[in-house]
Amino acid sequence: MKRPGHASVREAGQQSAGPSAGPQNAPGATSALGWSLLNTAVARFGTLGIGIVLARLLGPDSYGSFAVAMVALLAVLTVNELGVSLAIVRWPEDPAPIAPTVTTISILSSAVLCVAGLAAAPWFADRMGDPGATDVVRVMVCCVLVSGVVATPAALMQRAFDQKTKMLIDQVNVWVGAIVSICLVLAGMGAMSLAVGRLAGTVAGGLLFVIKSPLPLRLGLDRSVLMPLLRFGLPLAGTSIIVFCVGYLDQLVTGSTLGPVMLGMYVLAFNLSSWPVTMFSQPLRSVAPVVLARMQHDPQRMGSTVTALIGVLTCVVFPAVTFLAAESETIVRIVYGDAWAGASAALFWLAMVAGLRILFELIYDYLVVAGMTGSIMSIQVCWLVALLPALFLGAGGGIAGVAMAQFVVVAALVLPLYLWRLRAVGVPPLRVLRQLLLPSAAAAVLLAASALLGRMELGVPWALLLSGAVAGSLTAGLLWLKHADVAMLKNLGRSGGLAGHQRQPGNL
Repeated sequence: MKRPGHASVREAGQQSAGPSAGPQNAPGATSALGWSLLNTAVARFGTLGIGIVLARLLGPDSYGSFAVAMVALLAVLTVNELGVSLAIVRWPEDPAPIAPTVTTISILSSAVLCVAGLAAAPWFADRMGDPGATDVVRVMVCCVLVSGVVATPAALMQRAFDQKTKMLIDQVNVWVGAIVSICLVLAGMGAMSLAVGRLAGTVAGGLLFVIKSPLPLRLGLDRSVLMPLLRFGLPLAGTSIIVFCVGYLDQLVTGSTLGPVMLGMYVLAFNLSSWPVTMFSQPLRSVAPVVLARMQHDPQRMGSTVTALIGVLTCVVFPAVTFLAAESETIVRIVYGDAWAGASAALFWLAMVAGLRILFELIYDYLVVAGMTGSIMSIQVCWLVALLPALFLGAGGGIAGVAMAQFVVVAALVLPLYLWRLRAVGVPPLRVLRQLLLPSAAAAVLLAASALLGRMELGVPWALLLSGAVAGSLTAGLLWLKHADVAMLKNLGRSGGLAGHQRQPGNL
């Protein structure tokens, strides 16, 4: 579950003191981002050891079966609440009146999709090349019901910038799931242990989200807001389907063409490559849409803010993903063992893709706030159309070919499309490219330095440490060069993006 939540603003919501009652009394954006980063770091490092244990105990076969079930779950989660929960974040007035309607839509749609998922599990597992994963898929799909219940509390907490309580809930989710999974693995349940653990953690976290909800969880149906909510949410839900296909088509192709063992390898590489996305993009996405939404009255300021965010974010992200790519084989062998060494071939390219994914997700959120949901969908459709043949061609080269095909499509097609759409909302592409120039040059320097260190035969620990030191030094230097943007973002965060802003009632 990736849902924020808190109880400390419950009184503000119940008083319905006006559009800004909750957010003005909530923590600022800087505080929220800090808690979100801490939450993500603790969760990721806490699960690192657990993931190593599970990978070594289960092996690629069981990981492949679990991957089949995870893809099924994520497919349903893309549309389970029809995109309406984000309307609470963007709603210009007090969200309390629309909350019961959002809850009703979320729960009903999630229940329908959960039943459909249970029925379709045998067909899906068979198409993924692992019919034995049917029961694992069914257990995982049950998580969708919990997601539907917590959708409204989650959106309310994101609006309130309360990442502190989200950290508590997320840790409960992670550790309950991990403990259950490890116990069941030791009992010999294989891939099912991961599915049951995921469901147990999701239920535990979901209960806390409901308890800590800023408003009581209520069902209702206000016809005056029903159609505006659906008009806002359905395009996003449709886009999310395309986004899911773009994000997981590689796993579908790998499973159906290369088999479950290679799928297990690919999924491990994908999970490792997703670390930078989890560490940098997810915390930012919990805060940035709210801050940007409060600048809708000032498009020029909103554009300057997202440009600064792009520059600072890529200064941190590009060296990190390049280090992961350059040292992919060493990292896989040290962390997961020689049995997983084949995953490094895909990790190199997937790490590079991850850097661009983080950039795209920030631009995606900006375009959503700017009301360009139709443009987002057109980009995703173009991405998918190009990706499908590229992945099947790449599969001829194994998992490395699949990953390389992703990178080629992303760099040659998707990046120019996003830059083109930014121009339509007042952000010149050249301004963004200038922000990417130094981080890209630093990435090239790091690749060269890593290759040089590899030829010096220094031994695994020293070469890895020196390469990491180069990456850290480059990051520090880039941030120093971007000190003006960093200072601007800090000042913006302290005010929660509200300085000089008097919000006016309006439509979505």
